[in-house]
Amino acid sequence: VQLVESGGGLVQPGGSLRLSCAASGFAFALSRYIVRWYRQTPGKERELVATITSTGGATTYLDSVKGRFTISRDNVKNMVYLQMNSLTPADTAVYYCHAASNWGQGTQVTVAS
Repeated sequence: VQLVESGGGLVQPGGSLRLSCAASGFAFALSRYIVRWYRQTPGKERELVATITSTGGATTYLDSVKGRFTISRDNVKNMVYLQMNSLTPADTAVYYCHAASNWGQGTQVTVAS
């Protein structure tokens, strides 16, 4: 089982990106699990950015991203998303999704002018 993130890139401050997390592997139903997005910058510990329950009925966010980031999921497509708006250089990091003890390889988000 592997989680695969995509959607990262270089964006100017104030811009937006949407990250996607997909599960590959035999019969892994991402829809069954709580999914979390984390981020990490060099020399720092990985920090939890957002969480969504298996049904999508509840979400939580890191204080610094509240009102700017939205985590969502499409259980039919077996996907989880992180919509990131009003990005700042402080959001620059490698973003990872996590579910059922599995991690993706990460996707780089760079916010710079």
